[in-house]
Amino acid sequence: ELYKQRLLYPSLSCRRWVWEADKILEMKIPENVATFIINSFDRLPFEVLSALVVMSCFGASADISLMEVLEREIEQPIIAPLDEAVAHSVLGKRNGEFYFMHDKLQEAAYSKMKPEERCLHHNRYGLALGFVAARERDDRLLLTAVSQINHGGPQAVIDEEQAVVVANLNLGAGKKAMNMSDFYSAHSLF
Repeated sequence: ELYKQRLLYPSLSCRRWVWEADKILEMKIPENVATFIINSFDRLPFEVLSALVVMSCFGASADISLMEVLEREIEQPIIAPLDEAVAHSVLGKRNGEFYFMHDKLQEAAYSKMKPEERCLHHNRYGLALGFVAARERDDRLLLTAVSQINHGGPQAVIDEEQAVVVANLNLGAGKKAMNMSDFYSAHSLF
């Protein structure tokens, strides 16, 4: 943050870091690192913050291909804003995935959702991915989708029709887990 505000920068002529001590001392820097990070999030463009919130639902990292599928399904810009977050040093990008540069950054992005709405976000993303998984017979995507749906919990299911869809996705994921001899996961899905 100090670097972005040009209060701390490398000097080629001095061959060392240079800082604006008076201006740094005037800054209001919170004692809590999480508060500092959350405050820096407020300066990000809305689309970038929205994409970070989406990604935070998947944990510390997410496959770019997964985010591309989700972007198409929920019709919300995700990839370009996440690339912008890379430019802001909030995310890193390597080996086909985006990752938060620090766990506090993921927590800060996740905390931007109201606690009572988190389950709805997880459910929405899970259902969107579940439909693609069923259509394309993609087992890996199915497991990710069901994980999101179940993270949302039963309170996120809006009607009986959706409850049947959720049950069928869980059944499919449970059968897949059994085929992989992952009986612990299968038990939790049935």
